[in-house]
Amino acid sequence: MTIRLLLADDQEMVRRGMRRILENQPDMEVVGEAEDGVAAVQAARQLRPDVALVDIRMPRMDGLEVVRLLAGPSAAPPIKVVVVTTFDLDEYVYPALRHGASGFLLKRSGPTLLVEAVRAAVAGDSLISPSITVRLLKHVTGGRPGGPAMVESLTDREVEIAGKVAEGKTNSDIAGELFISAGTVKTHVASIQRKLGVRNRVGIAVRAFEMGYATGRLAD
Repeated sequence: MTIRLLLADDQEMVRRGMRRILENQPDMEVVGEAEDGVAAVQAARQLRPDVALVDIRMPRMDGLEVVRLLAGPSAAPPIKVVVVTTFDLDEYVYPALRHGASGFLLKRSGPTLLVEAVRAAVAGDSLISPSITVRLLKHVTGGRPGGPAMVESLTDREVEIAGKVAEGKTNSDIAGELFISAGTVKTHVASIQRKLGVRNRVGIAVRAFEMGYATGRLAD
């Protein structure tokens, strides 16, 4: 099955970059683009994409209203919407999720999470950027990590990297801070996912917070 996608962002360069990443996947096709919120809603209703990737700040209609109209309770039938934005402010995150967004991704998250977010939305799941996930957890739990879970032991280096993933840092960020290669970080991240029994970096963020590894400042 080919996943049909709509891209809504007022910056042509951003749309072009996302199109290049997504259409590099053998099962994804961009069927339309929109440079403002009104055009996004019109295109979505006409094209009926499987997933719409929507920016928050757009002319004529912002992304929150687009999410409400396409994925909210009044949408019939609803369309899966993933918010892809530069801004992770609470005033955007919580309304977007309440309005029915199937994911909330920061533009700096990189191509891997972008693809994962689309696949998660199609599967009926949600993917949220790691730093936002940890903030949501802190909001719900009052900032108190849970007790240690029964998982395969992480090495000291893996604990360190898991904490940095939970802070929303990319492999390149982590590599620079720890003076190792991005490839080495990627290998560690794969090992951490296997040991913690999670599917992606967001899962690492959740477990790292629960286990008390996320102690640093969240990335902006």
